[in-house]
Amino acid sequence: MRPVLTILAATVWISINEFVRNQLVLVDQWTAHYSAMGLSFPAAPINGAMWGVWALLFAVVIFILARRFSLLHTAALAWSIGFVLMWVVIGNLGVLPFRILPVAVPWSMAEAFGAAWLVKKIRG
Repeated sequence: MRPVLTILAATVWISINEFVRNQLVLVDQWTAHYSAMGLSFPAAPINGAMWGVWALLFAVVIFILARRFSLLHTAALAWSIGFVLMWVVIGNLGVLPFRILPVAVPWSMAEAFGAAWLVKKIRG
């Protein structure tokens, strides 16, 4: 039962960070970037649900990493797996507004570290 609670706590932390960063703080940059491409920023409920799935999967990865690595190594690996790889892909697809990175990079590092810390703290 503790692994489930640990993963759920990390999922909530990740989801809150993702929502605040992308739907409140950076939404203008996202929508302007998509608009410039002639697209609408994907903000339908199904998109939010898929980000929830992503947050859950990211929490599971962090849980697995935390079993083997220190807090800092877990956070660094998780950040690289969860964010750097995603940005490489969406940058390659042309849908990443690079001007968000000065906010997104440190925020995502704090998000990954916070999730790793939660996992380490709750898991015991």
